[in-house]
Amino acid sequence: MGEDVIGSADAASAIASMIEAAREAGEIALKFFHAGERTSARIDYKTGGSPVTQADLAVDVFLRARLGKAFAGVGWLSEETEDDRARLTCAKVLVVDPIDGTRAFLAGDPRWAVSIALVDAGRPVAGVVHAPALSQTYAATSGGGAVLNGVPIRVSARDTLAGSRIAGPKPMVHSIERAIGTSFVLEPKIPSLAYRVALVASGVLDLALASEQSHDWDIAAADVILEEAGGRLTEASGLPLDYNRSETSHGVLFGASATMIGPLLAAAHQMRGDALA
Repeated sequence: MGEDVIGSADAASAIASMIEAAREAGEIALKFFHAGERTSARIDYKTGGSPVTQADLAVDVFLRARLGKAFAGVGWLSEETEDDRARLTCAKVLVVDPIDGTRAFLAGDPRWAVSIALVDAGRPVAGVVHAPALSQTYAATSGGGAVLNGVPIRVSARDTLAGSRIAGPKPMVHSIERAIGTSFVLEPKIPSLAYRVALVASGVLDLALASEQSHDWDIAAADVILEEAGGRLTEASGLPLDYNRSETSHGVLFGASATMIGPLLAAAHQMRGDALA
């Protein structure tokens, strides 16, 4: 587990505020969510075609107001707020995705989440991934362990790639299988990347992959949760991810237990040589 960066008392206060805010934000979003049916929220589209709903924006406004009081003087980075580059001068930054998995949300798929992370000096030190429609709240603080609904969680004890339960882009998964001559158990697409990584933290999945162009807000909270559960989230370099940079996007991502991350990265390099490095 990571070093206790923010102190045990401060960490407890911070994560309690984040969990409470995430759950209240989830209640706001649930007013617009209808399981198995189209959302009742207004839907608009960003440049590039990504959807954003009335619920995304309502949750973003709520979280900025709520967390701004609890974390005075801390920077802010959210998918649904225009980027304020002043955050780059802040040692600590809140990194938020009001609804991670918007496409799932608007289609009535419950696998979406409110994601909140506190980043200190480029690394997440506290994180919450709250899936309101599933009544699941993942949380962690650096050095304090990871929990699901208050119960400690750990990554899977599996130590071989063959037969591993994996979620990620199907072409990437199949390419790795062909390269190393083994088979995975490929799970159906999990729309929320934060939730996908959290499932590795809880041992439901063994491995998770993500194509390039995920952003800080998609993964920062899940990163600390996975680390505190005994796992790693990294690019092909194997190094810890950096957050609150000028560029918020990341390359291809790999999530696994500390035992499995090495073999997973080796398999990916075997698939594409040094192209991912």
